[in-house]
Amino acid sequence: MPHKIKIALISPKGPLYRHRGGIWRKSLRYQPLTLTTLAALVPTYLPVELQLFDEGITDVPLDLDADLVGLTVITGTAMRAYQLADHFRKRGITVVLGGPHVTLIPEDAAPHADALVVGYAEDSWPQLLRDFADGRLQSRYHQAPGLDLADRPFARRDLLPSHRYLTNNVFEATRGCIHNCDFCVVPTAWGRRPFQKPVEQVVADIRQHGARKLIFIDLNLIADRGYALRLFAALIPLNVQWYGLATVLLADDLELLKLAARSGCKGLLMGLESISPQNLRQNHKGFNSPEKFAGVVQRLHEHGIALQGCFVFGLDHDGPDVFFKTAEFAVQARIDLPRFAIVTPFPNTPLYKRLETEDRILTKNWELYDGQHAVFQPARMSVDELQQGTEAAWKHAYSFRSIARRIRHSPAPWPVKLGTNLGYRFYANNLGRFYNCDWIIPRGSRREEARSKTETAHDLLTSAPTTNR
Repeated sequence: MPHKIKIALISPKGPLYRHRGGIWRKSLRYQPLTLTTLAALVPTYLPVELQLFDEGITDVPLDLDADLVGLTVITGTAMRAYQLADHFRKRGITVVLGGPHVTLIPEDAAPHADALVVGYAEDSWPQLLRDFADGRLQSRYHQAPGLDLADRPFARRDLLPSHRYLTNNVFEATRGCIHNCDFCVVPTAWGRRPFQKPVEQVVADIRQHGARKLIFIDLNLIADRGYALRLFAALIPLNVQWYGLATVLLADDLELLKLAARSGCKGLLMGLESISPQNLRQNHKGFNSPEKFAGVVQRLHEHGIALQGCFVFGLDHDGPDVFFKTAEFAVQARIDLPRFAIVTPFPNTPLYKRLETEDRILTKNWELYDGQHAVFQPARMSVDELQQGTEAAWKHAYSFRSIARRIRHSPAPWPVKLGTNLGYRFYANNLGRFYNCDWIIPRGSRREEARSKTETAHDLLTSAPTTNR
């Protein structure tokens, strides 16, 4: 019998998300799909022994017995991923890095890996494993030019302990987004072409897993209207309840909205981003209209759909008054779950390139690229004002008074809307206890002066929640 290849797949976490000392509890954590998808893509004819480690629920053993370690990396976890990668490579273990950060800026990750996977890995990951087994591993693997998501194996959700998560009923029907927002990772990393799984295969995955309440992690489930219509119609006979992500454009399409509600949609996350039309236009998200946001909430509620509305602070037209105005707007508009983040210039996005050209990037310590640290100089306020103002917005929106004003209008069941709001209230009021990374700013540079502006606020703030893939 040939020697089994021992593979460990790891989802590293920054301090905020790590299970030991992190802020997130089981009540707000769902099973990530990346590791279980990669596990399913391992060629069945290879003699493989698989282990999966999600640092959100467990420690990664540093004495890990493995021939190959694969880490999936987002920008906020890059420093932790590099730390683990360097450790395992010193032990003689082959290390592979992939994920959004590696796709955005592969040259940053290259010194820490034996091989990189750039782009989506449906074809390149199995090829890498074949090459490794044959002793001819290449240094870089790119997304296949004709990538197709059809006829792929179902994620191996059984390989992570379901009892450690709120749910493991996590699914994906599409990838990508047709829009071109300046601060978004998606168009830079993967382009604007949407990828789709055949509707019947999405339904088959839901059926075989026995899911009745589920989450779609698709970045924009309605990017292709025709596909969304087919998917929603196919979900109706399943009698499921589902949550996902979409744009505000859904509220203007009554046919699609009604079908989403009939299909079991109970909650959506939407990027509202800003109450400033100038900010939205500057960042190519002009299809959002702040004067219509309250109507979007009302229309969703009329169809039994709750809204998690996301806002970012620090765009060029934001002044020091934006935090209270936005938080109070969220309360008055009756948004079920408001979320606030500092806009983050992820590597090589149009926003990043513009701020770098303007010499406004303050640090490239990726651990601070978490949505709650100002890693750039804002245009109309100080770094300190931006960080403390973001925390103040969280606290205002999740005061008991604000929660009461919002959730009495929510269509969600009382246990759900009360539990989720109290979970976010805990987050809002405990930001400072959970984050402990340090700034890295070159000594002697003119940017070093930014340290004095951020030391106090840095102790107060951590990170906003992100898509847990």
